[in-house]
Amino acid sequence: MNDKLIVAMDVPNALAGLELAKTLGDSISFYKIGLGMLTSGGLALANELKLEHGKRIFLDMKLFDIGATVEHAVRGIAQYDIDFLTVHGDPHVVRAAKEGASKSNMKILAVTILTSLDRDDLDANLMKTGDIRHLVIERAERAFEAGADGVIASPQEAGLIRALSSAKKKLIVTPGVRPKGAALGDQKRIATPAEAIANGADHIVVGRPIWQSNDPRQAAQSILQDIRDASTDR
Repeated sequence: MNDKLIVAMDVPNALAGLELAKTLGDSISFYKIGLGMLTSGGLALANELKLEHGKRIFLDMKLFDIGATVEHAVRGIAQYDIDFLTVHGDPHVVRAAKEGASKSNMKILAVTILTSLDRDDLDANLMKTGDIRHLVIERAERAFEAGADGVIASPQEAGLIRALSSAKKKLIVTPGVRPKGAALGDQKRIATPAEAIANGADHIVVGRPIWQSNDPRQAAQSILQDIRDASTDR
């Protein structure tokens, strides 16, 4: 049950990440290391957490480039025995990433639409018109067809994606999760941990509400209890 909660290590550097992992101890088994940590020892942190502490690692790189470049990058990342890796959900990117990961157990997760974006943001980016939920579902379907092992989607779209026939045995990982009363930060399409699990998410990602807490371990345990309660009700 504990690996349903992925703690986002959006902290300044690898040393701070190790300190957070020490504080959380055995209550957390899964960590996300994102692009912001890459130049501050992120890969070294991933390797140490994996090999010396037995943690699962989600490397959130959101790769996007021509197919050959993505394939080469993913093949290099796969050497670190990473559990999850994100790429943008464009079919050519997903196919290249799957080829790069083909000799490993690393799962390729496709980003549908970032949870920090709303319809106004998509308009500013000249993205296709239409309801954002429908666009997320369409991108998820195309990513699954291209071979993605799962998708990243907001809690508000998780249930709609889970209902797709193409989503059978696929992973749904949801950022944009905030415990009741927590600050929204830069997230716009959010839900509570219990709501995200009830909507069909396999894993939820939570960062600031945990590591900015005065008691990170207690904050994590409170979220885990919400997950357990939601899973019992499903």
